[in-house]
Amino acid sequence: MSSPVTSAARNTVPEPDALPAGPLATPHEAVWWDPLVDVRGADWPSVDVFMSGMVFLDIVFTGLPTLPAAGTEVWAAGMASCPGGIANLAIAASRLGLRTSLAAGFGDDVYADFCWRTLAGQERVDLTRSRQFAGWHSPVTVSMAVQRDRSMVTHAHGLPITGDALIGTPPPCRAVLTSIGEGAADPVLPSWVAQARAAGAMVFADAGWDPTGAWDPALLATLAGCDAFMPNAVEAMSYTRTDNPRAALHTLADHVPLAVVTCGGDGAMAVDAATGEAAMVPALPVDALDPTGAGDVFGAGLVLGTIAGWPLEHRLLFAGVSAALAVHEFGGSLAAPGWGDIGDWWRRVQARAAAGHLGAAELRRRYGFLDDLVPRTHVCGVRRAAATIARQSDLTRPN
Repeated sequence: MSSPVTSAARNTVPEPDALPAGPLATPHEAVWWDPLVDVRGADWPSVDVFMSGMVFLDIVFTGLPTLPAAGTEVWAAGMASCPGGIANLAIAASRLGLRTSLAAGFGDDVYADFCWRTLAGQERVDLTRSRQFAGWHSPVTVSMAVQRDRSMVTHAHGLPITGDALIGTPPPCRAVLTSIGEGAADPVLPSWVAQARAAGAMVFADAGWDPTGAWDPALLATLAGCDAFMPNAVEAMSYTRTDNPRAALHTLADHVPLAVVTCGGDGAMAVDAATGEAAMVPALPVDALDPTGAGDVFGAGLVLGTIAGWPLEHRLLFAGVSAALAVHEFGGSLAAPGWGDIGDWWRRVQARAAAGHLGAAELRRRYGFLDDLVPRTHVCGVRRAAATIARQSDLTRPN
C-alpha cells in the first residue's frame, strides 16, 4: 500500500488544473491523479461534486468478539477516530480525484477542529459553504464492528439553520449527492438540489434508512428530480414492495434514469436508460475488517465513472473494488482508497495472474479496463485513521 505523506507536503503540490494529464507523467509531478483529465473541457465547472450533510466525529472499535451485554465490558482489538457522516462520502470522492465541495455545520469544540482540519487540510475537500456555529457541539458516533456487521450509538442535535439556508446558491458542479427518505413524512428533495440540477448538475441520491419501518412508497415520486438512485437491496425492496433485488431494480428504473441496487456479497446491478445499458457484476471477495463507509465509497466510484462516461459494467466493477479496498481498513472515511491503493491492488492481481493463479487470471480479465485508468507512476499516499485525535502539529510535521 502506498505510504502516507504529511498534509504539509500535500499542500505544496500544484492544483489539479496544473497537474500532468496522463500515465506518463514523471514521479515527482504525479502527486495527485486526475481521472477526468480527458473529459474536462473549457466549460467544465471548478467543482466536480457537491454535497451537504452532517459531519460526525466517528470513534470506531474493531475486533470485538461480541457486542457488550448489559453490565459487561468488552475489549476491542482496534480503535480509530476520524470524521464520519457525510465526511465518508466527501473524502471517498476526493481521494478518487473528484474536486469535492461540502456544505456542513461545525461546532466550536476540538472535535470540530479535528474534522475541519482533516477535511480541508488533509483531504482537499472545499469547505467554502460550511460554517462554524458557536455553542453547537459536534455530533458523535461510536461504531462497533463485530465480524461483518456493525452497531452504532450516536448523539447529535439538529443544525441551527436549514441546509438550504447554509448553502444558499449551490456552486456550479457536474454532480450533487443527496439522501432521500430517512422516514420523512413528506420525502422531498431540498431546494438546493433542484437549483443545482437546473444549472446542469446530475443528481445522485441514496436512500436514508427508515427507522419507522414505513418505507413510504411516496419516495418514488421524489426520484423524478434525480438522475441516479443507489439504494441497497433491503432499501430498494422495501420502497418498491418487491421480494427480490432484480424486481426492485426494474421498478426503480421506471422512475429514475440510472437505477443501481447494491447487494452486499452478491455484487451490484444497474439499469442506465441514458445509455441503454443493463449490468450485473459479482462482488469482489474480501475479508472485511470494518464495513463502515463502504457504501459511500461505492457511491463515489459510481459518480466518477458516470460523469467520466465509462460503460455501466466498468462503473459497477470500479465502485465495487473501491468499496472492497475500503473494508480492508478500519476507520470509515479514512479507509477510503486512493489511486495508489487501487494501483497496488491491480499490480498484485497482474503478478498473481502471470504466475498462473486461476482466480487472479479471472480478475485480470474482468477488470482489464483498469489498464487504461491506473496511473503507471507514483501517486500521493493517503492517511489512515489513528486511535486518538492527533494534535495539530502532528498533521503538519515534516517527514
